[in-house]
Amino acid sequence: MRVAVFGAGYAGLTLARELESSLPEAADLVVVDEDASHLVQHELHRVVRRPSLADEIVVDLDEMLDRATVREATVTDIDTAAGVAALGEGGDGPAEPTELSYDVGAVCLGAETNYYGLPGVEAHATPLKRLADAEAVRADFLDAVDAGTAADPARVVVGGAGLSGVQVAGELAALAREEGARDAVEVVLLEQEGTVAPNFPENFQRAVREELEARDVRVETNHAVESADDERVAFADGSTERYDGFVWTGGIRGPDALRGERPVVRGDLRYRDGTFVVGDAGRVVDTDGEAVPASAQAAIREARVAADNVARLVDHELSGEGGFEPRLDGYRFDSLGWLVSVGDGAVAQVGPTVLRGRSAKALKTSVGAGYLSSVGAVENAADLVREEVGWPEGDEEDTAPDPSGEGDSGRIGE
Repeated sequence: MRVAVFGAGYAGLTLARELESSLPEAADLVVVDEDASHLVQHELHRVVRRPSLADEIVVDLDEMLDRATVREATVTDIDTAAGVAALGEGGDGPAEPTELSYDVGAVCLGAETNYYGLPGVEAHATPLKRLADAEAVRADFLDAVDAGTAADPARVVVGGAGLSGVQVAGELAALAREEGARDAVEVVLLEQEGTVAPNFPENFQRAVREELEARDVRVETNHAVESADDERVAFADGSTERYDGFVWTGGIRGPDALRGERPVVRGDLRYRDGTFVVGDAGRVVDTDGEAVPASAQAAIREARVAADNVARLVDHELSGEGGFEPRLDGYRFDSLGWLVSVGDGAVAQVGPTVLRGRSAKALKTSVGAGYLSSVGAVENAADLVREEVGWPEGDEEDTAPDPSGEGDSGRIGE
């Protein structure tokens, strides 16, 4: 019997590690990933300003998995009825398309950037999903810095003010300060809704905007992008914004292997037949009937429930007893808290307590390092902390906690 995990992001890696210890020896475990490594996605924006962090937030799967066979390939299609995945080239993978059959599988491919069919946006904007994207964003920004002057500043536009957009805009503004180009380049964050972080509570939105503006990011809400060319972004109201660099974090869609769809899955994470969908690849509805936000914390916790359910199905099939399938567990979302970084600042909410400044930044760092430690990358975790603990001269002091919970907030476990 073969169990296949497609993708090794937060959901896929957590699921595979759980299955290594829970699957019976008679079951083979295969993990398929496009480059056979794991990226700590919630730290990717840091690489724009700190390229050396790439070494800490990317870990080879062979270092974290013991029993599983790792296959380097791109999953191009999944036939859930037949239990077959089509594989294309990935890194040093096969040059010709191949197929991988499975008895029980889990789609953990995450989400891709959604351009919503807006003319010119995909062609001219850079997303922020992979290391190569972060490198491109940095290179484009530094080119803009070189071209800008105090009299005629360059402009870099970030489309989409969700958490990813907020964080990359904050990093770019901080990079401008570090390059001594604070007056030579302008960072503009666009959002079609009336506020930044529109899916979050009002106090969170207020805090994020304050942090952005304090760190030299110009925030433009109620700006729905309609199209783009190689010089300007056009808006639905007929206005335009010129740019020297363009980053797009405006939304997500499903993976190509699911034809861009994010299928709805219930709390047991089972999609069809012997196939599960875990993490951002699907739209999960938990046991309370609530939609689960696409986030790292949700993906990790979903994966633990899915691992138990996969193991039960495998045990049932291998027993040969037939009859009814075992009852599967359900996932219930319960947020651990909220946390977001904005350049050298951060905002955190844990329970009713709200933190900003150094305490929030320390919590942000501990989340990343704690996650790396939890998947066995202890040395990477230590290196990440060493990279992140330094604070630039003149950084703000802590803001006192707000025990009422009515202060500013961000999100833990993006």
